[in-house]
Amino acid sequence: MNRINQIQRKIKLQLLDLHYRSNAGHIGSTLSCIDILISVLLFQKQNGDTFILSKGHAALGLYCCLKETGEISDEQFKTIYCDNTIFPAHPAPGSIKGIPFATGSLGHGFPLAAGVAKANKFNKDDSWVYVLLSDGDTNEGTTWETAHFAVKHMLNNLIVIIDKNKIQGFDYSHDVLSDTARHEVWSLIGFDVAEIPDGHDIRQINEAIKTFKESTSSRPKLLIANTIKGKGVSFMENTIDWHYWPMNQAQYNQARDEIKSQYNA
Repeated sequence: MNRINQIQRKIKLQLLDLHYRSNAGHIGSTLSCIDILISVLLFQKQNGDTFILSKGHAALGLYCCLKETGEISDEQFKTIYCDNTIFPAHPAPGSIKGIPFATGSLGHGFPLAAGVAKANKFNKDDSWVYVLLSDGDTNEGTTWETAHFAVKHMLNNLIVIIDKNKIQGFDYSHDVLSDTARHEVWSLIGFDVAEIPDGHDIRQINEAIKTFKESTSSRPKLLIANTIKGKGVSFMENTIDWHYWPMNQAQYNQARDEIKSQYNA
């Protein structure tokens, strides 16, 4: 746990620095899923596996994790969100292996992941495909078409993770199209579903993914991770505005202090 805490502290402080330097929004959305990104990219993903970030507006969190794994160099990291960068506000493909597709418009990452999983099965490749969705992704029609496709083709090499922070760009999810990230909905379609109460607890995430990997079921897998938008920063938590706002100097300083205090620093 000490190692996990050190990694969380390091990446979250780096994430705050990057958002502040970039004067970029989506920090609340990124903090809701950063622990999932850490779990998958630093503890679960193996060589040959594929990861797709469907909620592409959390790209700066993806970049921080890929820097930690060595896929993004220190020099490249300095160019994020700058002119002529290969690392813009949403993931752009073709720059490094860890970013296979452009994402950001919701509903696109899941179909891409299912396509990769189907191709892997066709080629008798036993590697895993991970895709991280927002609960907003589950409002998109392509998500449900892909869900049925994944069940029909028995894509048991596919692990879908929903970052369920219950807030979308302009409202709370239950007031937009109700709760479309519910356990029973996905189970009825034909997924093996697990739900964890704390999507910021890397132990819970790792254990759920481990159970999926050990399963002999022919069904695709789905993990619902209950999270908090803006997790770890008091003035951001469960606040719609922090889907968009960048931080000013005082907010940045407070955010850093609060993250440090959570990891005994």
